[in-house]
Amino acid sequence: MAKLHAKAKLVENYRIDVDDQRTHAIALDLSPPDGTDMGPSALELCLMSFAGCYATIFVLTARKMRLSVKDLEVKVDAVKSEEAGTITEANVNIFVDANVAKDRIQRAHELTVRGCPVGKLFERADVKIKYTLRTAKE
Repeated sequence: MAKLHAKAKLVENYRIDVDDQRTHAIALDLSPPDGTDMGPSALELCLMSFAGCYATIFVLTARKMRLSVKDLEVKVDAVKSEEAGTITEANVNIFVDANVAKDRIQRAHELTVRGCPVGKLFERADVKIKYTLRTAKE
């Protein structure tokens, strides 16, 4: 079992520095008028993590499948329900440019969805996720 670590430290007002207890850190903040916009909010960072995780797992999967990916872009748009107080829907738009048939890209996508740890967290939190996959050949 792998252990992951994180630490959050209040800097001032709503600015909080978070790090992974290794060498990586990022500033979190709220947008004005409450915060100073020195970084994303924690919820925005969560979405950024989802997009980054999907992209990372897709590239790992593509390499295992011996697919050469020229370009990959993942955009996540989410809906935060005031009633739930958190994200309830996420639309994941994926663009892939690779010199392979679309069915191979589709297979890499399916394996990525099954293997993306952050995506699994969203699913377990009952976030409705819609994936849209586009390729350069479309």
